[in-house]
Amino acid sequence: MEITEKDIINFLKHRGKPVYFKMLQRKLGVPKSEKKVLRKILKKLQKKRIIRYEKGKYLLTEWKQKEEGLIEGRVEAHPSGYGFLIIGDEVEDLFIPPPEMRYLFDGDIVLARAVKRRKKDEAKIVKVLERAIKTAVGRYYKDKTGHYVLLSDTVIPHKIYINKKEAKKYRLEPETYVVVEITQYPAPKVRGRGRILKVLGKTKNTLTVAEIIARKYNLPTEHSKEAIEEAEKLPSTVRITKNRKDLTDQICFTIDPESARDHDDAVAIEKEGDKYRLYVHIADVSHYVKEGSAIDKEAFERGNTYYLPERALHMLPERLAAELCSLRPNEKKYAFTCEMLINKTGKVVDFDIYESVIVSKAKLSYDEALRLIVGDPALEEKYPYVVKPLRYMEELAKILMKAKEKRGSIDFDMPESQILFTETGDPYDVVPYERHLAHRIIEEFMIIANETVARFMFEKNYPFIYRTHEEPDLDKVIKFVDLVAGLGYEVSYPEKITPKFIQKILEKVAGTPEETLVRFMALRTMKQAKYTVENIGHFGLASDCYTHFTSPIRRYADINVHRMLKKAIKGKFTKNDLQRLPEKLDLIAKQCSKMERVADDAERDALDMLKLRILSNHIGEEFEGIITGVVSFGMFVELQRYLIEGLVPINTLPYHFKYDEINQRLISDKKIFRLGDRIKVRIERVDEDLKKLDLSYVE
Repeated sequence: MEITEKDIINFLKHRGKPVYFKMLQRKLGVPKSEKKVLRKILKKLQKKRIIRYEKGKYLLTEWKQKEEGLIEGRVEAHPSGYGFLIIGDEVEDLFIPPPEMRYLFDGDIVLARAVKRRKKDEAKIVKVLERAIKTAVGRYYKDKTGHYVLLSDTVIPHKIYINKKEAKKYRLEPETYVVVEITQYPAPKVRGRGRILKVLGKTKNTLTVAEIIARKYNLPTEHSKEAIEEAEKLPSTVRITKNRKDLTDQICFTIDPESARDHDDAVAIEKEGDKYRLYVHIADVSHYVKEGSAIDKEAFERGNTYYLPERALHMLPERLAAELCSLRPNEKKYAFTCEMLINKTGKVVDFDIYESVIVSKAKLSYDEALRLIVGDPALEEKYPYVVKPLRYMEELAKILMKAKEKRGSIDFDMPESQILFTETGDPYDVVPYERHLAHRIIEEFMIIANETVARFMFEKNYPFIYRTHEEPDLDKVIKFVDLVAGLGYEVSYPEKITPKFIQKILEKVAGTPEETLVRFMALRTMKQAKYTVENIGHFGLASDCYTHFTSPIRRYADINVHRMLKKAIKGKFTKNDLQRLPEKLDLIAKQCSKMERVADDAERDALDMLKLRILSNHIGEEFEGIITGVVSFGMFVELQRYLIEGLVPINTLPYHFKYDEINQRLISDKKIFRLGDRIKVRIERVDEDLKKLDLSYVE
């Protein structure tokens, strides 16, 4: 019998006291020949800090911590200098005062003791178990205390001192951005120390931001040697075999952003009377990425591709992401196809899911697709064979949109922005990113394919990964309704929370000055969508069954959805699979959900940094903004031109203002500021490293 980590943990829990190695070996039935394997697993558990080895015996770490009254938690730093110890969902966080935070970084795992205080219990840090930051980006400075790097974007800035010789060696000038490795962490009476790994220059451009973000979020910037070697060995020949449908003659094509290189999906359509036969072809990544391979293990750890400005940190090695799997035009490619027959009300009346071989006949950008739909003679001459299919696609997409709207699907459709760069990667402007009909066509086709696949697996009751979205909390919905009522709209409280209820409110504000704010607040009311092995439906889409099937080049969840689908259509689920897979898929779902949050935060962070770089050249200038938050110390205003929030401190406002928390307002005798108000502000100060934008109100 193969011994697992779980077996050891369960035995120790059941035993309830420390044990010697020999007893552990005997009780678990490990033969002498497997002693080395057992020791290896025990070392792994020690590394993970799940067990400890003391006085010749093994014990669970939690026993020791309970005995000493210690709590393990994660540090969450606040820019103001204090922090919180995050212990768990069911336990209240502990306050970490600024003196303790001087030696801690956001994300550190620590052992602490709760100390009673009059207002709130505080955490007294006993030991740092794991440092969140090993390398970081910062600016080099020199003063009477020595040569140091002031770390950028570590929430609370830390000074990491470097050797004078290193500063000379790299000919560092003040304010130069560098990558530093921390060799000694700050502690009482001990300076933080480090060594320079890389010099990035004096400008905060795409290169600098990518380095800061990659280190802040621990994003891998390179693939392992093993993964690259595996990718290089994969054959490039595509063969049409008996288990694959030959669709190489079909008129299918891709529609993607102009700069895209990883083409996950291609589409094709035929009209049959008043019905439409839609083909959604997805890159067959699971054909190449085998379970347990180095590529697969890396993809699991990454969870998805990270799209930073002007740079993508791919989930898969370049050869797979941009070559073998990418559905490039005029090349034979392995695909996984969802073929659907859809009637005039948007209902799928028949479908088939199968492996195929396709040849994409064109690579269109969204703008090109739109121009072909509305009529562009030059493009029609270049792509004559896609004009008719695109017109059919427009018809079908409108039918699907109408069906989705009828069932209550919520369209948040928030404004998006795009940063423009010089050839050297320096940001110089922000422009609106327009989503139009061509985007909606692809979006609708991907949604209907995802639903069809999910429903098929749900009805078969096979182990699977669903994309789920729970309904929002009633308290949050009531606050949202109060906010909309406060803006002057007639709204009632819901008897039952449904997507249709939220949709109706958004319809009320459509085309009004408050529309963007109300959409934004509605989005804040929602819970985050995630991956789960239980199907609980998707609230935002008003869908009873949903998954992610359409982007396996950039999402690990989709690769596993493909694997389960293949087992289903080939009848290869075993009894062992049905017992074993739910637990394994649950682990994958949790990892993918976690890394998706990391990707969202990292991508948002990177955009904000570059926007602040641009705004540092506009200090003193005035802009239109909308109030997106009202707090006791001021109001947050989003600059409409740049889609970034800044703070107008309450003490900089004319007159004396009081904070009305219930109605989210600042009130004075002469003026009232409320959520959604449009005001003019001036940029007073930009701190790129602390990510702060200070604004003042212009009367």
